[in-house]
Amino acid sequence: MTISSELLLASIGVIAMAAQWLAWKLRVPAILFLLLAGIAVGPMVGWLNPDELFGPLLFPVVSLAVAVILFEGSLTLEFHQTRDLKQVVRRLVGGGVLITWAVAACAVHWLLDFPWDLAILFGAITCVTGPTVIAPLLKTVKPVAPVAHALRWEGILIDPIGAILAVLSYDLMVALRTGLEWGYALLSLGGTVVTGLCIGIGAGWLLALLLRRGWIPDSLLNLSVLASVFAAFSLSNAVQHESGLLAVTIMGIWLANRPGVPVHDILEFKETLSQILLSALFILLAARVAPGQIFSLGWPALAVLVCMLGIGRPLKVLYATWGSKLNWRERGLLAWIAPRGIVAAAVSALFALRLESLDVPFSERLLPMTFLVIIGTVIWQSLTARPMARLLKAAEPDRVGFLISGANPVARAIGRALHEQNIPVRLCDSDWYSLSKARMLGLPTYHGSPLSEHAQHNLDTNGLGRLLALGTRDHVNQLIMVRGRDEFGKQKVFSLPLSQDDDPSQRHAVDPEYRGRTLFAPGVGYWKLSALLMAGAQIKATRLSENFTFQQYKSQDPNRQVIPLFALNPKGYAIPFTLDQDLLPEAGWTVIGLHAANSESAVAEGPDENKGVTNLRAVPETPHAA
Repeated sequence: MTISSELLLASIGVIAMAAQWLAWKLRVPAILFLLLAGIAVGPMVGWLNPDELFGPLLFPVVSLAVAVILFEGSLTLEFHQTRDLKQVVRRLVGGGVLITWAVAACAVHWLLDFPWDLAILFGAITCVTGPTVIAPLLKTVKPVAPVAHALRWEGILIDPIGAILAVLSYDLMVALRTGLEWGYALLSLGGTVVTGLCIGIGAGWLLALLLRRGWIPDSLLNLSVLASVFAAFSLSNAVQHESGLLAVTIMGIWLANRPGVPVHDILEFKETLSQILLSALFILLAARVAPGQIFSLGWPALAVLVCMLGIGRPLKVLYATWGSKLNWRERGLLAWIAPRGIVAAAVSALFALRLESLDVPFSERLLPMTFLVIIGTVIWQSLTARPMARLLKAAEPDRVGFLISGANPVARAIGRALHEQNIPVRLCDSDWYSLSKARMLGLPTYHGSPLSEHAQHNLDTNGLGRLLALGTRDHVNQLIMVRGRDEFGKQKVFSLPLSQDDDPSQRHAVDPEYRGRTLFAPGVGYWKLSALLMAGAQIKATRLSENFTFQQYKSQDPNRQVIPLFALNPKGYAIPFTLDQDLLPEAGWTVIGLHAANSESAVAEGPDENKGVTNLRAVPETPHAA
């Protein structure tokens, strides 16, 4: 049965979507399922043959896709951030790269008989760890903050560095393989560097100028940037062969470090486009690698992988952390995690196509060996990194706590109630007076706005997996919800009911899409909670039992108001009461609720169920703090 090209292209999209969803569900890097899916539908089943599907267009499609991927990665490299990085990260992306490069090159040369020039190219390709592989792995492993910080920034900074090293290694290799002397080879290499730098800087300067002066409308921003990347890549390759990848990398770095350029707007589109291209690219590239090609490498290939993981990475981390404040547990976990991803797969496939046309010995092994490293590192570390983090006691606590935006009386009362039940909390506020009162209560705090750039790099969210927006201003809560959804997820950001809920026109109401999940009960917004607390209401923790159910808890006294706030299951996990979920705590649960003070004497406590009740009243505020 012959499958049409349209159906094949559509199938690639469906397979990519399924692989991405499965990776999200299992919390492992998507590249693993994309590569396995490509191998399955390609050489194993025979449905997909990229060479027949694209014909002579396969090489240009791969080249342009790699160019976009490297451009998007280089847009994240801002020099002002490198000045703030610790010495550990600088060494990881500096001398540490040379260590990894050398170990990989020596291993593949001695164990698989790769020629030295091909071995050096392999080492340059596989010395990188990409952020799109590291990020989902960190969400699963949840290492302590110093390790997570080092791994995240290593992945971001090393992508363009590794790409440049791979391009330069390839250019020098091809020059020598085509019969040029060392002098001519170095001259050709210099021409590649100069061409890539000049065109990259020139294209970046021109595009930055157009964007800063507003000559490109917002509606054409994404199209203009994408067309500029393609133009810079193609022009650079036309002037000097194989200089295009370097040009687009330099172009992205230039744009990322020019003031006034809307890099974040560009990144939002480029990240989506890169995800689409990566998904399709990995499936296509993997479809060209038969399992037999990987298995034919034999045990020496596994020995190369062991050398890279057991010798190269530990030596790199030992060098990078020498004299640092990291303890041996944190260093051990940092040495354990180093998955390969984007640049390794894409660049190796790109160069393998070209080297095979030059009849370079063992060039047919470059792609399967690189894929073996990618699949091996991702599988091994996905399975072992979390247990190793726990074994080394270098994993952060489970993210069961709350980041609370606000240190006003309501936020302090709720934060203290959770804190008393051993639920991790941290209060954020720009008002030092309110924050000082929270500190006097023994609550962890952060002085500043959670929306600030400083907060993105310095706000400690260790153990915090949910967000409560308890500020006094609805529009500020809205912005915090938008920011919080990216980090915590749409279902884990909560805000109080709007202050204008009683307005039938709803002209002041915030779009529910940006509001997050609404807390507690209808109409119980900030000002009502504040008024109740100021009038003497108490927040109490009450344990339920077989003889004292949740229904009895809510109807203890019809003359007083009881507002359930949180329910703690027997494991101590706090679940907020929300308008979109009917929460029914059972025996053994603890309910944190607000009880109106005018009926405090009517509180009926069972013989054992309500022992250890926490009573919290709001601390009176001055007009300034309120």
